[in-house]
Amino acid sequence: MFLFILGNCLRVIVKIRMDISVIVPLFNEEESITPMYDAITQALEPLKLKYEILFVDDGSSDSTFSMGKEIARKDPRLRMIKFRKNYGQTPAMAAGIDHAVGDILFTMDGDLQNDPSDIPFFLDKMAEGYDIVVGWRHKRKDKLVSRKIPSKIANWLIGKVTGVPIKDNGCSLKAYKASVIKSIPLYSEMHRFIPAMASLAGVRVAEIRVKHHARQFGESKYGLSRVFKVLSDLLMIKMIVSFSSRPMFWFAILAIPLMVFSMFVISVAMYDSFYSTVTLSLSMVGSGVLLGALSFFLIICGALSELIYKTRDKDVNKLPMLTLVTLDANAQNDPDVSTPGEG
Repeated sequence: MFLFILGNCLRVIVKIRMDISVIVPLFNEEESITPMYDAITQALEPLKLKYEILFVDDGSSDSTFSMGKEIARKDPRLRMIKFRKNYGQTPAMAAGIDHAVGDILFTMDGDLQNDPSDIPFFLDKMAEGYDIVVGWRHKRKDKLVSRKIPSKIANWLIGKVTGVPIKDNGCSLKAYKASVIKSIPLYSEMHRFIPAMASLAGVRVAEIRVKHHARQFGESKYGLSRVFKVLSDLLMIKMIVSFSSRPMFWFAILAIPLMVFSMFVISVAMYDSFYSTVTLSLSMVGSGVLLGALSFFLIICGALSELIYKTRDKDVNKLPMLTLVTLDANAQNDPDVSTPGEG
């Protein structure tokens, strides 16, 4: 107990530098939390690296948090973070990333489907100079209709829309350089789009095959119901990746076809009225006016977006300024350490 309190006090006073931080969101995983802790420690101990484990309790209603506290009392390398209610996987990951002090951050699911024994392979790949390494569940142990097929379609669509060809965006087992991931804003269900978001900064992304196990306890928290969330987030990511510095252009792309179609419909209605015996069609004119109004509305939204972009403090705008290396001859900085937002 004394070591647990002392370790946490030291972390508050001084940020102890770690080689690795492993972040695991948990939601009603009381049966999985102890096996998960054991699997992570067994995978990391042989590496002889300084590491920490962050379990983020995403508002569990079972004994997940209390069981985690018991483990943390015995091992100060484990830290528990608890939400007051369930917010979702991405906010849980974001909280873990914010509290992590490791140079390399790993994220994984807490249901024992990801295998911590793959961590050394991620480290080997990152040693080749990559900033993000993504896991690919090439032999996925999930249901075909509700999980595998929607996942394949989503991954193909995400690759086409974002231009970042990742085979398995939904795999939570990923490794990041802390200097990169801490500068990427996460919200909604955006954790699966991190490689696409990071592409704004020109980071190097690799993908490796990882093991995937069938779920041992409980039931999956996800299903077909999240398809709409993924599609809406994909639309947002496309806008951020392609038009983050020029939102007006995005709205103009949407508005111009509507304006052209509006003018065409009104012109046809007026032509029929003036050069034939056909009575002016109020329905056609009304449709044209509505389309024109929608086009004008989109232009106004684009102008407001430009105003917001130019005047507010933007996390997304910092992505292109991620510095690879900052050298300071006077301070003798380590050239291997990246400093975001400088240089």
